[in-house]
Amino acid sequence: MALRHAVLAALLDEELSGYQVTKAFAAGVANFWHALPQQVYAELARLEKEGLVAGREVVQEARPNKRLFRVTGEGLAELESFASAAAKPTFLREDLLVQVQAADHLDADVVIERLTERYAFAEAKAALFEEQLRRMRGGLDEAEFLLRGPRVGPYLTCRRGRDFERANRDWCRDVVEVLRARREVPAGS
Repeated sequence: MALRHAVLAALLDEELSGYQVTKAFAAGVANFWHALPQQVYAELARLEKEGLVAGREVVQEARPNKRLFRVTGEGLAELESFASAAAKPTFLREDLLVQVQAADHLDADVVIERLTERYAFAEAKAALFEEQLRRMRGGLDEAEFLLRGPRVGPYLTCRRGRDFERANRDWCRDVVEVLRARREVPAGS
């Protein structure tokens, strides 16, 4: 996936400024795509030049003017073309996995500390996703929202982020348990 498709997807519901697209990334797309604000602004400029988004200037009093962007028909066609192509599998690249891979030759306490930090991060991030899912559902339970909610795509990607972080949390917990148990057993026993 190119950044262009993530930006186009962020603009599907409403006209947004570059700042708002960046915030939308942080709130709803960050679980599967990371981009720096300057990358988002550069991509918006490219998309506008290619006719995939249309921008308009909004004059504001007592504040700098802003530019709002919306997806054009050509942009929607680009997303449809992207969606019709087979998705490429992603590869997991995480420093923590290298540390665990080398755990037999490292200080177990240091590796356990890194795992404990990642556990706490995953727990907090999963909780944030869960709260975001509750807000998206409004007063509906999940089954009802999945059938009748206004847009299910953002909900499903947010749910994937939550599940991913829960899996990370559980894996960290399991690895810590293994490393602690191995400390209790003398080598070669």
